[in-house]
Amino acid sequence: MSRIMVRTEALIQARVYKGLTQKELASRIGVSPAYISLIERGEKSVGPATAKRICETLDLQWQQLFSLNSTTPQN
Repeated sequence: MSRIMVRTEALIQARVYKGLTQKELASRIGVSPAYISLIERGEKSVGPATAKRICETLDLQWQQLFSLNSTTPQN
């Protein structure tokens, strides 16, 4: 299965711009706040379904937040 690394700074900026805490974003996309924290620190990648929910929630195109087929976290 494909995993997608998040551009961490872009995710944090988009979440803050929307006025959401990690807990609020997590609740809206159906994951734990701890998982959002790991994603934002570049320690976890996300699957396609989670990537889609993040983009929909933050009103962004996937290209703005994600780098496909990355094997190392981006800081």
